[in-house]
Amino acid sequence: MRKYAPALIVDVVLVVVFAALGRSSHDEALDIVGLAGTAWPFLGGLTAGWFLTAWLYRDKFDARAAVPTGVVLWLSTLVIGMVLRAVTGQGTAGAFIVVATVFLGLLLVGWRLIARVVTRRNAHSR
Repeated sequence: MRKYAPALIVDVVLVVVFAALGRSSHDEALDIVGLAGTAWPFLGGLTAGWFLTAWLYRDKFDARAAVPTGVVLWLSTLVIGMVLRAVTGQGTAGAFIVVATVFLGLLLVGWRLIARVVTRRNAHSR
């Protein structure tokens, strides 16, 4: 698990950034309690996604791989996060689902794509 810690930390930070930006865009306080209340459903989805990805791809698991790891994490974070928000009475308006889909996809898949390009570029320049 130690070799996956950097990717897990990046994912957690990005989900918290997503929650903070969402709160900020709605003029909600960025205090720790409010931020935790907004982020926890998505962090729960992210956690489930990490377990699912590690299980599905246990022989070929690469925490930095955009596909399939990033896609599984994106979808689990989104779907489970929305389900947890719905069952706890938090909003799941259609526009929010669209924004969350796009933003979480850009974050959770995007950083992996960037890392892949940088890694390949560094390997070719040696």
